[in-house]
Amino acid sequence: MSETAELLIECLRARCLQGGCQGIKGLSVVFRAMDIDYSKRIVLEELKDALERLGIKMSDGYLKTLFDALDVNNSGGIDFCEFMHKLRPPMRQCRIDIINEAFDVLDVNKDGAICLDDLNVVYSSNARKHPKYMSGEWTEEQVLRNFLDSIDTPGNPDGKVTREEFLNYYAGVSATVDDDSYFDLMMRACYGLPNKGEKTK
Repeated sequence: MSETAELLIECLRARCLQGGCQGIKGLSVVFRAMDIDYSKRIVLEELKDALERLGIKMSDGYLKTLFDALDVNNSGGIDFCEFMHKLRPPMRQCRIDIINEAFDVLDVNKDGAICLDDLNVVYSSNARKHPKYMSGEWTEEQVLRNFLDSIDTPGNPDGKVTREEFLNYYAGVSATVDDDSYFDLMMRACYGLPNKGEKTK
């Protein structure tokens, strides 16, 4: 990839992350909306329109450079999942490891996706601490569904969260946390993971 292409991707990533951890998810909403034929592929004109919706305008030359960098297979269309992967903020391996550890704990039946049944097993105690559950406004299932939907890819809520979607979400969170140790501590506290060096029971 050329230096210009890398700079364009970095610029786009930075713009998306202005929305914090919701930035990457917000981007997915825009691009799914632009995928008019639901082909899960974005053509050059759709990319241009989507960038303009984000307030990003660039010359045709730069647009083509960006498009070509994202269209890895030179198919004339950008695969959506690959595009999201390219935009995901880079993370150090220690952060990827703790995110994967959390996913593995939540994926109770080990089918590669987190669904409501998984959360009922491992996250129900957290749900009962939610303010809306405690006030009686939401049921436990509504709390768990809200948690699942917050991580699921917007525009394509299928009731399950894949490892890739989980990584995409926490890559956005990671970009807002400077310290590796704090990020590790936050993830362990949130998902009840053992501290480093401790063995799971």
